[in-house]
Amino acid sequence: MTDTLNRTPLYDLHVELGAKMVPFAGYDMPVQYDGVMAEHNHTRAAAGLFDVSHMGQARLIGDEAALEALITADLAALQPGEQKYTLLLNPEGGVKDDLMVSRPDDEGLFLVVNAACKRSDFDYIIEATKGVAELVELDGRALLALQGPQAGAVMADLCPDAAKMVFMQAGWFEIDGLRLMISRSGYTGEDGFEISVANEHASDFARKLLSDERVKPIGLGARDSLRLEAGLCLYGHDMDETTSPIEAGLIWAVAKSRRERADFPGAARILKDIADKPAKKRVGLALKDRAPAREGTEIAVNGEIVGVVTSGGFGPTVGAPIAMGFVRTDLSAPGTQVDLMVRGKARPAEVVKTPFAPHRFYRG
Repeated sequence: MTDTLNRTPLYDLHVELGAKMVPFAGYDMPVQYDGVMAEHNHTRAAAGLFDVSHMGQARLIGDEAALEALITADLAALQPGEQKYTLLLNPEGGVKDDLMVSRPDDEGLFLVVNAACKRSDFDYIIEATKGVAELVELDGRALLALQGPQAGAVMADLCPDAAKMVFMQAGWFEIDGLRLMISRSGYTGEDGFEISVANEHASDFARKLLSDERVKPIGLGARDSLRLEAGLCLYGHDMDETTSPIEAGLIWAVAKSRRERADFPGAARILKDIADKPAKKRVGLALKDRAPAREGTEIAVNGEIVGVVTSGGFGPTVGAPIAMGFVRTDLSAPGTQVDLMVRGKARPAEVVKTPFAPHRFYRG
């Protein structure tokens, strides 16, 4: 099976470091090195290094209005050096993907999309922008994520100018003669940086980061538990092409100016969801015993199925099982008591606000 999987430029390094490799989004990826719990806790305490080179990177050069017509961000408001989280919508207002779009320079936009969706995303964008803009896919670049409360100090030692950025800023920087596109955000709830580096330099640069005793390699297992505690959606699980941004609790990702203009795909549905409230809503769930509820677990109230878990597992920082899922909107208020049907047995849980662990993004 491994022979049919793609490999990132860091594959050999992962194997050298003793990673357990698993198939993920068509790639052979590290799920863990020293254990999910240890890696999770290290990222919360110091700095973890994630290989996210499987994600899609691209530049959009030309008329940005053609891209804006597909997403929820206001690109005219995106200033040089800024980054936005946005949603790529289908004509019905469902979420095709979530992505990051930044303006690191005056040479167009820089996009980062999810690995499993990148081919369909790029084809969708290419077709929609044909004749007015060019999408340049950056297959020759790897992507690393440095995350944790000490990430800023690690970056300050490598590149003081990059360390001066605050949450959701991005730009080009030079480290050891390498031209790197660096943004400051993260999928863990912690402070952190995403570093785009040419494939041929990726392994050496990763080794340089790992030579710092504050930095350890982190696999997909801890990446998932960290983002779950942070209450962050995983595309294809907590949202998909049938889900509206409002159902997913992502109204903040739909720019106010775009709502006023109603000029995005599925605007009628999404604006109706805002005005009237959708039939279902994504919520956090705190379990009251030690049995975790995985994706697909049914949510019940008084024996009636009212929703489903979309992400779930043990939260090491929280010290208990946690989950996210969709329930009927009338049952979405924090404090609502529900049952999770784990292996045929009703397990008590409570609807809670997310995040489960506080965000610690660096805002200056």
